Amino acid sequence: MIEILVYIYFGIGIFFNLLAGIGLLRFPDVYTRLHAGTKCTTFGSIFLISSVIIMGLHTWWNGDANGSVLALHSFIALVAVLVTNPTGAHAIARAAHRSGVKPVGAVVDDLEKDTGSKKGGKKSVVKSKKTTKKKEAKK
Repeated sequence: MIEILVYIYFGIGIFFNLLAGIGLLRFPDVYTRLHAGTKCTTFGSIFLISSVIIMGLHTWWNGDANGSVLALHSFIALVAVLVTNPTGAHAIARAAHRSGVKPVGAVVDDLEKDTGSKKGGKKSVVKSKKTTKKKEAKK
């Protein structure tokens, strides 16, 4: 029964990591690629590492002391992945936005005010339809 659960978790983890790879190849810009690369790999890693933890606990329960070490190290790796993956993606996305990289097909940039004159950031080129209509009405 435990082996079946481990194989199911392992398969789900591989599936989501495969989706992440496809997303990195198919998506058009840095933001959507980051989304695929972090959401899918984080979710896939949760299932892959959970399968290792379950197997380690199973072998520990059956008398092998190395199973507890495997489960503990896997749990620490899972916590590290859960903390560093979203944090790194946020830092990369923020750096891309501040350097002027625009999302493909974006109409409204809610963070446009944040990159204006603060800390030498570039002014955003993407404007909302309302702002454009107001400026045209004033002319």
